Amino acid sequence: MSGHSKWSQIKRKKAVTDSKRGQLYTKLGREITIAAQQGGVDPNANFRLEQALTRARGANMPKDTIERAIQRGAGAGSTGEMLEELTYEAYGPGGVGLLIEVVTDNRNRSVADVRSTLTRIGGTFAEAGSVSWQFEARGEIEVEADSRAAEDIELLAIDLGALDVETVDGSVHIYTDPGSLERIKQALEAQAFAVQAAELTRLPTTPVQLDEADAERVLRIVETLEDLDDVVRVHATLDISEALVAKLAS
Repeated sequence: MSGHSKWSQIKRKKAVTDSKRGQLYTKLGREITIAAQQGGVDPNANFRLEQALTRARGANMPKDTIERAIQRGAGAGSTGEMLEELTYEAYGPGGVGLLIEVVTDNRNRSVADVRSTLTRIGGTFAEAGSVSWQFEARGEIEVEADSRAAEDIELLAIDLGALDVETVDGSVHIYTDPGSLERIKQALEAQAFAVQAAELTRLPTTPVQLDEADAERVLRIVETLEDLDDVVRVHATLDISEALVAKLAS
């Protein structure tokens, strides 16, 4: 799991420092809008909205932009924009499965963009259900920790019912079943531990091992897809080695 954890940590930090600030704000705004659209505008009663707001503030998204995104979700926007969530399934090099999560106001545009990108970079669309079964839904919590606190966090997370825990580069990554994510996050915060991120994710049940060249190609495909305006995140069945993560991070 350490390779996955380190790669997700690098991507999260990279997203905040990315020079494509406008595109990042668009993606974050859509996440806020659809969270408010589905669960209401009160972050105290809408865990997904709370997390979307946390990510937006972490990326220094302007307050008025955040408020407009919330109001669009509440139906107060002048455009009457309705967003929907879609998941496309695909294959990359070496038979690696890809789940491509999209939030869009135009599904025809989204599928055309994803299809053309896959064709250009060496991936192929897959039939519905042919890839999704290779993943399991999990909650992922990242908690900042020094060497003293890491063990305390790990023990507390296990006591709270976490499925897996590991410490990577000064952060403790806690994996939960989806229904326990919010409860465990709140319990950690109640003990004054600094939660950096908490979100639902998909983890491969049987990760695929590739040589370094093909593994790097898969990660580049993931990054290229995630650069598309409508794509929120991409999950891959790739077994990411720590050596490769270190190479790409540098």
